[in-house]
Amino acid sequence: MHVIKWYVDSAFGVHPDLKSHTGAVMTYGGGAAQSISRKQKLNTRSSAEAQLVGADDAATMILWTKLFMEAQGHTIEKNILYQDNKSTILLENNGKQCSSKRTRAFNIRYFFLTDQVERGNLKIEYCPTTEMWGDYMSKPLQGKLFQKFKKAIMGH
Repeated sequence: MHVIKWYVDSAFGVHPDLKSHTGAVMTYGGGAAQSISRKQKLNTRSSAEAQLVGADDAATMILWTKLFMEAQGHTIEKNILYQDNKSTILLENNGKQCSSKRTRAFNIRYFFLTDQVERGNLKIEYCPTTEMWGDYMSKPLQGKLFQKFKKAIMGH
């Protein structure tokens, strides 16, 4: 009960106007306490950029939830953001020092997460795609993976 886990994922360029879609699920023990499923407001050039935009879109709720729980008297030891794209994790953890020519054009506002990691408000960790609850909110899953995430989100 002292760890908040956020699973955030994005589906790159899936809408008719080629905008990406963000899905996020928050768990605080068992089942999903909050979820997000929304179209991104801007076009991105790569899946890594779409993941970064998705994490930034979810950042408001991620940080607000931590502050809200602390205001209710709960001690939050970890506020973890899980992602399945290692390039995005490097950008979020290291900011501009991890950028290259291809990522140079990213707007500085997306390095907000880097600042939150440095302040200790957020920890970003890798989560394999087969464990990414956010896929349920961003992609049309089928079969065993759909059933697995449905049960996890419903707390079964």
